[in-house]
Amino acid sequence: MARRRKGLPINGWLVLDKPFGLTSTQALSRVRRLFNAQKAGHAGTLDPLATGILPIAFGEATKTVSYAVDGEKTYRFTVKWGEETTTDDSEGEIVITSPIRPTPDEISARLSDYIGQISQVPPQFSAIKVDGNRAYDLAREGHVMKLEARLVTIDDLRIVEQSGPDTTILEVDCGKGTYVRALARDLGRALGCYGHVQELRRTRVGCFQEENAFTISALEEIAQNGDPDGLSACLRPIDEVLVNLPGLAVSPADAENLSRGMAVLLRGRDAPIIDGPVYATCRGVLIAIGEARKGSLHPSRVFNLG
Repeated sequence: MARRRKGLPINGWLVLDKPFGLTSTQALSRVRRLFNAQKAGHAGTLDPLATGILPIAFGEATKTVSYAVDGEKTYRFTVKWGEETTTDDSEGEIVITSPIRPTPDEISARLSDYIGQISQVPPQFSAIKVDGNRAYDLAREGHVMKLEARLVTIDDLRIVEQSGPDTTILEVDCGKGTYVRALARDLGRALGCYGHVQELRRTRVGCFQEENAFTISALEEIAQNGDPDGLSACLRPIDEVLVNLPGLAVSPADAENLSRGMAVLLRGRDAPIIDGPVYATCRGVLIAIGEARKGSLHPSRVFNLG
């Protein structure tokens, strides 16, 4: 006999504003308890020292996490010049210092070197796996690893504020897998002054932005008010993360077949001429994600939202 899951069958996305000091897993656990949700996961990890957008997927939304993780991200971060640390942020030990402080013009002149597809070596304290172990676990044990450089994409990098000779606030739009701490480290080395991240905030993950976000304290206040629909009103539709996929409206009969994992024909005079990844809805309800090929829709993920 199947084991019954504890909690409520909640479906949708929550845009969480993660606070300083919590791991992403700790933040997820607190939010899941507030919603009493059967199933939840997060899209993209934030370090405990980082704040900002941490999308939380409930229920059927967990099937779309990859679409959120793969979306472009924006970070605002403060670099402290003159010191490089073991962790490339303020938590680590200082390993080298410099009396040099870069001017805003000197910083601006270097930013274009880090726009486009660049090669980046992850920080020693990162979640990269080395021989089956997380790099940060090995680093804490005193191991110094040679991590392989990887290609990442940076769409824009700009100065927000020069807040004194020792610190600069920057903002970056980047793709999946970019390490902001490595960016600060490499920029400091290029300027000959060294540097590390002092503060880090993620302001956007794909379609999720700060104006859509809720803090844990705000969610706790809503929960304490006793309104059963209060927390549900904070959720966003599952298909919001599918904004870059074409959407198809299908008939109830086709929706039934798709939900069983069966391919359906895209029939009729008005059938779309389309090939590639798509998502299907029926009467506004998300049914499946799949691939359109030669006039047929083949489901790869089906949703139970009825």
